[in-house]
Amino acid sequence: MANILLVEDDLALQELTRDYLQQNNLHVAVLSRGDEVMDYLSKHKVDLMILDVMLPGKDGFTVCREVRDKYALPILMLTAKGEDFDQVIGLELGADDYVIKPAEPRVLLARITALLRRTQEQDKSVQSVTFGELKIDKNSRIVTLKGQEVSLTSHEFELLWLLASNAGDVLSREYVHEQMIGRQYDGLDRTVDVRISRLRKKLGDNSDKPYRIKTVWGQGYLFVSDAWSE
Repeated sequence: MANILLVEDDLALQELTRDYLQQNNLHVAVLSRGDEVMDYLSKHKVDLMILDVMLPGKDGFTVCREVRDKYALPILMLTAKGEDFDQVIGLELGADDYVIKPAEPRVLLARITALLRRTQEQDKSVQSVTFGELKIDKNSRIVTLKGQEVSLTSHEFELLWLLASNAGDVLSREYVHEQMIGRQYDGLDRTVDVRISRLRKKLGDNSDKPYRIKTVWGQGYLFVSDAWSE
């Protein structure tokens, strides 16, 4: 039974969400304040966190940043707004997905299940690839560039592995989105764009004119295998 931490200050919604998820074989702990999260995580095992944006004590964006700096657990953010502004900020800070409130319980459960499945599914066989000074080990999930370990979230690693294991091939945005997010691309979701941008920054790519992970206009993304040596 996966351990879910729900951080939501609306007590009625908190109770409704908790009861529904527990009826679907998830163990749910609840917090009502953002400034209680880090202390809770230091004392309890959490497999996934559902995090509201508007919270007393500390807002969800601040909490997301603090958690991501220390923990790799999946973060699903709840936002009352449908604007790109909120969604992109959350993803930039390291959230793995978001749901716009009020979230239909079955949709929320589906998102949670998809995140848990992708996090828990790890191929135990030793697999690694090397491109110049970039080394990616799928078994240990360690990435090094020029001998220095690159700190990636679980979903950043999965995105890099997807691109690198298809080096030299252009992967469509629709394909990458479906593989990473677990649902079809709707033409508006910017989750993959944000994750590609964060991955480029961490891997020393040129954000204005990327040459390691290229965007091929009208086609998709290309991992350039010979661009990892100085």
